[in-house]
Amino acid sequence: MAVSALAAGEPPKPSQPDFTIQRARMVETQLRARGITDKRVLAAMGRVERHRFVPGPYRAEAYQDHPLPIGAGQTISQPYIVALMTALLELKGKEKILEIGTGSGYQAAVLAEIAAEVYTMEIIPVLADSAGTLLKEMGYTNIRVRAGDGYRGWPGAAPFDGIVVTAAPDHVPEPLLQQLKEGGRLVIPVGTGLQHLKKITKSRGNMETVDIIPVRFVPLTGSGAVK
Repeated sequence: MAVSALAAGEPPKPSQPDFTIQRARMVETQLRARGITDKRVLAAMGRVERHRFVPGPYRAEAYQDHPLPIGAGQTISQPYIVALMTALLELKGKEKILEIGTGSGYQAAVLAEIAAEVYTMEIIPVLADSAGTLLKEMGYTNIRVRAGDGYRGWPGAAPFDGIVVTAAPDHVPEPLLQQLKEGGRLVIPVGTGLQHLKKITKSRGNMETVDIIPVRFVPLTGSGAVK
């Protein structure tokens, strides 16, 4: 007769968190309940394994309602903010998107679940390298990662249908506006101290700006460093 490990005097192995259940709960309680209604965004947030982008000591908190440190003085954004910024781009599935501030790579992964192509830039080389490696391991073939100054954008790949910036400058970078396609949308936090998330739409060469909500992001560095 087989003897169980417990009966043989071996301690039981600690149970692993059920991240699938936590992710589903996050979508319902943190996103849908707060007004995120875009089905593509909700589906993407439900698929991307956020815990894989979070350092080990914080992994148990991966689906909680707050940002988490990822090293190098940077953070992975609160799930709601990731979903909101993605929804504001109004993606349909064929777009080419630029992300400024790769960080952990989580926002890029969510974008890549919906858009056709994602170009993402990170000014801190170690984060660009680690995010690029993880995204490849996860099978994302439609994401290109580059270490560089995001304030200047990615001219060689422009124009973009949408641009999302995950660090806050004190003004909207002109190079990003120039690289935005007609009808495209730029989602960006702007300000020092108190910041506002803005949605900027290029319409007939003009920039139509809407303030969305107050936010708090790490400052944009490089050419866009706050003076």
